[in-house]
Amino acid sequence: MRITLVGSRHFGVTTLNMLRQHGVDIVRVVVADAEDRLAAAAKAAGIEVTVQADPRLVVASEIAAGTDLIVTAHSHARIGEDALAAARFGGIGYHPSLLPRHRGIAAVEWTIKEGDPIAGGTVYHLADRMDAGAIAAQEWCFVKKGETARELWERALAPLGQKLLGEVIDYAKAHHALPAKPQDEQFATNAPNLPK
Repeated sequence: MRITLVGSRHFGVTTLNMLRQHGVDIVRVVVADAEDRLAAAAKAAGIEVTVQADPRLVVASEIAAGTDLIVTAHSHARIGEDALAAARFGGIGYHPSLLPRHRGIAAVEWTIKEGDPIAGGTVYHLADRMDAGAIAAQEWCFVKKGETARELWERALAPLGQKLLGEVIDYAKAHHALPAKPQDEQFATNAPNLPK
């Protein structure tokens, strides 16, 4: 399985390490910023790094030739349709909510702001609409009383993302396909930006 990883920061690095443990071939890492810690980790591992021409969009030319699957990990860029078409299985990403609830940015913050007693994570198929692709894997967790968004992310949601991404990668390797269940639009919420 040949993977192009698109991401940034700590979650991007932990995803890079998780993918390496799952025995896939990471053929390229795509970042928005050449100084990002994911770029440094990839270079240290001898993996090719490409910096996006547009930090908001990943295009086909930035996806490595022969990519089977694009994996996003803390990327705020949209993966263009041409880029998804360049990978045999398209792409998947991790969203720290029980999609379709809290689509968009600041999902963990909205989980706390809305007082949700249950949170969770979703590995979903990348699609033209943000966070709206079919669900490949999903799991829930409780939110502790008084927990901050950062605490919830670090305690439960980031580790859950690594687990779910790993499970979907293993499934794709074994079955040469990705699981897919459409999101139920009647439960969709879009998380607007939180006021500063």
